[in-house]
Amino acid sequence: MGLKLRRLAATLLLSPGNSAADAHHAVARATAHHPSTAPPPAHHLDSLLAFGRGSRLSAAALASALVDRLRAAASGNGDAAVALKCLVALRVLLARGAFILRDQLLAALARHPASGRNPLALAAFPLGRSFAAASWVRFSARLLELLLLLPEAPAASADDAEYLAALPNPHLISELAAFASVADAVRQAPPPSSAPQQNALIWEAVRLAEEDRVAAERNIAARVQEMGERLDTLSLADAVELVCVLRRVEECSSSSSSPPEWKWAALDDGVVVAARRLRERAEEVVLRRTRDERRLVRRDTGASASARVVVPLRAVAGAGDAVRFGSSRWAGTVPSSAWR
Repeated sequence: MGLKLRRLAATLLLSPGNSAADAHHAVARATAHHPSTAPPPAHHLDSLLAFGRGSRLSAAALASALVDRLRAAASGNGDAAVALKCLVALRVLLARGAFILRDQLLAALARHPASGRNPLALAAFPLGRSFAAASWVRFSARLLELLLLLPEAPAASADDAEYLAALPNPHLISELAAFASVADAVRQAPPPSSAPQQNALIWEAVRLAEEDRVAAERNIAARVQEMGERLDTLSLADAVELVCVLRRVEECSSSSSSPPEWKWAALDDGVVVAARRLRERAEEVVLRRTRDERRLVRRDTGASASARVVVPLRAVAGAGDAVRFGSSRWAGTVPSSAWR
């Protein structure tokens, strides 16, 4: 009963008249600069999540307030602590928020079609005095940008299997590429030297990145398995694209030519081995499809040449009639007495 009353009170407080002001106050409390090394408190995150249980207007107000706060923190010399807290809060809200809240966050974080402004384009975030926090701002923004491109995950594993089985081959390969991009981005996390033990905010970003790597690894394994069952149905173009994607997956292993500096940032060896085996089989499909297409091209070329030389003149012109070509190329093949 107490939880229901709190949710009812939150819904009543977030009326259209004061939802924007309440959203800015809630975001300011959750992403306050001091203490600069502490992540957003759990009760402040719960306050932000409550906006998703109200109207669409209240969810939109929160999304706008978070994006405004992130842009303000990235302007000028940059406030790395506030920016990183905003990114952590966004990551939590996208994972735990209600559908209406996630929908508004996706709309607020998307690149503006007219101005081209992207709130997550923080690759040039000023390093300033807090080099460690600023490095994680750049990394977290890039990772969050890739997470927004992932498909909506089904609720249960059984639904996941049915979902994958219903996907066309190009869509399945596209999703595999999206999760491979996330795994590759996690592999490029800032070095451990940029994560001081006393900075709980950075370690919260580390924990969330590890969660994203685990989720990407699980989805990559499921799609590699599904792709292996339908490998013989791939076209040449799909097989070539699959080979390229699987090579990117292999590069995310701890034994690659450029292994990640964090042990947790690499994909599991079992997933990488499965991807390598599938890639070898896919390369065989590419060779087979290439041979088949070359054979078809030669056959079509031969058929075209035969069609140009052997022309059923009487069948075309009727009994006893000859056909006169516009060119003199075939003049020697028809008696001159046949022309009329």
